[in-house]
Amino acid sequence: MSNSQTVELTVLESDGAGPEPVVPCCPPITAGELSVADAEKMAAMFKALSDPVRLRLFSKVASYAGGEACVCDISDVGVSQPTVSHHLKKLKDAGLLTSERRGTWVYYSVAPSVVAAMSAMLDLRG
Repeated sequence: MSNSQTVELTVLESDGAGPEPVVPCCPPITAGELSVADAEKMAAMFKALSDPVRLRLFSKVASYAGGEACVCDISDVGVSQPTVSHHLKKLKDAGLLTSERRGTWVYYSVAPSVVAAMSAMLDLRG
């Protein structure tokens, strides 16, 4: 018989009205077993970051001055611009990046509440 319990994780969604709150919303992984749905959500995020090009793109966006990067400024990751756009879309689809179109350019920023949720989930101290 197992003593594990299922813990429901809540990934905060932005309402688009302003910056997302940076609030760790999840108990650490040591608090209990993940539900199937939450495991699938978190696995998609970690899978998106498991590609070296995507990880570099995510790092570039996260470290860009002002907290957002124009797709026109992200080019030196060793792949063509269409491939950069493909990888940025994968990161956005996984919920790791948000985007805003301004004229002909798209600006990307990190979704801080999602990153906080990933970080909190992996916190073994709790």
